[in-house]
Amino acid sequence: MALHFTRREYRARMDRLTKAMGEAGLDCMLLFSQESMYWLTGYDTFGFCFFQCLVVKADGEMVLLTRAPDLRQARHTSIIEAIVIWTDRGGADPSQDLHKLLGDMNLVGAGIGVEYDTVGLTGAAAKRIDQRLANFATLSDASAVIPALRSIKSKAELDCARKAGELADAALDAAVAKTAAGAFEGDILAAMHSAIFAAGGDYPGNEFIIGSAEDALLCRYKSGRRKLSTNDQLTLEWAGSWARYHAAMMRTIIVGKPTARHQELYEAASAALLAVQDAMVVGNPISHMFDAHAKVLDDAGLTRHRLNACGYSLGASFTPCWMDAPMIYAGNETAIAANMVLFTHMIIADSESGTAMTLGRSYITSANGPQSLSRHEIDLIVV
Repeated sequence: MALHFTRREYRARMDRLTKAMGEAGLDCMLLFSQESMYWLTGYDTFGFCFFQCLVVKADGEMVLLTRAPDLRQARHTSIIEAIVIWTDRGGADPSQDLHKLLGDMNLVGAGIGVEYDTVGLTGAAAKRIDQRLANFATLSDASAVIPALRSIKSKAELDCARKAGELADAALDAAVAKTAAGAFEGDILAAMHSAIFAAGGDYPGNEFIIGSAEDALLCRYKSGRRKLSTNDQLTLEWAGSWARYHAAMMRTIIVGKPTARHQELYEAASAALLAVQDAMVVGNPISHMFDAHAKVLDDAGLTRHRLNACGYSLGASFTPCWMDAPMIYAGNETAIAANMVLFTHMIIADSESGTAMTLGRSYITSANGPQSLSRHEIDLIVV
């Protein structure tokens, strides 16, 4: 089997989960999040675009319900032993197969926690499950159980995060080497991905963000490429990914001479990033980091140009997004714990002057202060 972690590591994760289930009074959980399945068993697939469910009982027994194309995928990449296949056919309703499986596992009348808050369970499928199991068991939303466990990483997971950080650095080196007046955005993007893939890295959980000129103010990927002008701005957000674990970075690179507004926004972004870093103290609520970010940017008169979040947790993620919980925004009272991986981004989009400035990197939290996953400083990059 192609496992990224030892069986002992997976047993420890199962022990943490069954303990959490006991505390929540759950006899069983229905896992639909691909991240949950991967974390718990190593199961690595994009087959979650179709209906599949990992049933986990409070005693650690688990059975995967999936389609035939993922049978060998599960056997090859995971520790799952019991696999049930639902059959593709006209009028197929896998909720019926799930109902039968739960009956075979003696879960009639059980307290069942469901992972509703995931792209692995569509609204239509959730409605069918609720209807099918209405008189079978007591269902509750257990979407937050595993994300809370996943947010605190083991030593082996942190090793993956550090490797992802090295890949992110390599991608930045490749981008800077390709960036110049007249350079084609497609060549820059290709160089970044090549640096990661050549070193054994993975596809990221979502597309890299790349945009120049007015598109540098965007914080989402869009299709379409252009060549850089003599004086230009290029915003990049990317992540190195190793064994599905991510380390994200974000930069706005200046081509030619930076404007006075670029310099002003860079000074604010770097001060905000350092303030967030200082607030990344184990025991503090997550919201303290956002408050630090907001104060610096608001004091600089940039309230209308900033966002209402400044980062999020990272881990092993699948498409369509590498963002994990908890997110860094106002009012999030989740405590910062040791061994989290947190990405903090300072994003300033001044649409009035058409000026962009971003700055972001990932950290491992610790009792001795945050440890950056990047070897790069946060200086303004001008080429």
